[in-house]
Amino acid sequence: MQQTERTRIRNHPERAVPEKAAEILAQGVVAHVGFVQDGMPYVIPLSYHYDADAPALLYLHGSIRSRVMKLLASGAPVCVTVTLTDGLVYSRKAMNHSMNYRSVALFGNAREVTDEDEKFRLFDAMVRRYFPGRAVGHDYNAPPPADLGVTALLEVAIEEWNAKRRVGAPTGPDDDDPHALGTAGVTELREV
Repeated sequence: MQQTERTRIRNHPERAVPEKAAEILAQGVVAHVGFVQDGMPYVIPLSYHYDADAPALLYLHGSIRSRVMKLLASGAPVCVTVTLTDGLVYSRKAMNHSMNYRSVALFGNAREVTDEDEKFRLFDAMVRRYFPGRAVGHDYNAPPPADLGVTALLEVAIEEWNAKRRVGAPTGPDDDDPHALGTAGVTELREV
């Protein structure tokens, strides 16, 4: 996937990891979806589906009454971000507190998926991504057409993306000095 000036990492460009974008999207749980409506910016958290086998597509779902779904279905541009927090970094100096993270920012345009068979297939894949091992007909009932009809599904064609990662220990001036005032280290976070 390409990067342009719009997705160039400006602050800490050494942390750019565009080759990890698909992996991060595949592991993420919440997408923050940014859009502009009537001159006002909005960011809405949504669950999403991403399959590394179709790396140029990301799927968003929500109510057919949702303003973000209506707007994006009309072809409005969208920015989606996904962040994984791996650790909290604490330092002996307040300014050097940080986080270890992996994140993706992507831009694209959406189209509404209206075919019921395609919607069912994608919703089933989404359930299996969030809940590995669950199977329709065994662990949950297949959605009736009425449920599919009130749920919007958008396919975002990804135009470009970039990813960024911070790893490691604190970088404060005294963080390596065991005799300095305070403490320094990393509190690792684990997935729930």
